[in-house]
Amino acid sequence: MDYLDQLEAEAIAILREVAGQFEKPALLFSGGKDSITLVKLAEKAFRPGKFPFPLVHIDTGHNFPETIEFRDKLVEKLGEKLIVGYVQDSIDQGKVIEQTGKNASRNALQTVTLLDTILEGKFDACIGGARRDEEKARAKERIFSVRDEFGQWDPKRQRPELWNIYNGKIHKGENVRVFPISNWTELDVWNYIKRENIELPSVYFAHERDVIMRNGQWMAASEYLNMDEEDIITRKKVRFRTVGDMTCTAAVESDKDQIDDIILEISQSKISERGARMDDKVSEAAMEDRKKGGYF
Repeated sequence: MDYLDQLEAEAIAILREVAGQFEKPALLFSGGKDSITLVKLAEKAFRPGKFPFPLVHIDTGHNFPETIEFRDKLVEKLGEKLIVGYVQDSIDQGKVIEQTGKNASRNALQTVTLLDTILEGKFDACIGGARRDEEKARAKERIFSVRDEFGQWDPKRQRPELWNIYNGKIHKGENVRVFPISNWTELDVWNYIKRENIELPSVYFAHERDVIMRNGQWMAASEYLNMDEEDIITRKKVRFRTVGDMTCTAAVESDKDQIDDIILEISQSKISERGARMDDKVSEAAMEDRKKGGYF
């Protein structure tokens, strides 16, 4: 077995553990490369049967249109159930207040919508595509990460995972976030995508796009950005290493539109993929604070 076979086997075993240990799991699906990889792994784990869980997307309403189009197309092809939680509904219900100002984003508001969706669906496990190499707070987290009845993560209450034994025992009201590709790197994901010939949204590949420079990074010009006279729209050839809310996801200048070229580009990069996420730059512990509050 080569290293991709080993990573694949580990991830498939984790997905089957989830199916075996939990009553109502769900797979958090954003339409990004990591959750698309999880779907491919779920196919290998459970086909020709149906997935033992629905796909769940928390929709900010400010997503890249290419991502939403890809999501719907993939779900139709899979023939699986998709549940969408809308941040706009949380805003309309007065549960969250939309941010104002030039750098306003709905990204942080997703937490409330996610927790409401988990409660409504009575999900006791949520499978996500987070990886340890993405960000230091994610590097702390176990593969089976227990959240309390308020959806909060306590880094001091993590369980040991010796010999790949995963403890899914939880109390009523708690849930577990499960990360089958936690041990993968960005390069591992791309090499697996290449090997398995996995289709991705076009935003991951170099394309011409209207962008503005904000806080030293290229942001896609869109109706969701609060632009003013200081924001000068420029046409650039860019691609996105990570895909999230358009208001907090920056692009990188690139002419790489083939997988082999992208893999080479990533291998030579000195910045992590989440270096292009504005929401991680709010503070030194921005991601950890969001996770403690119930974030993915």
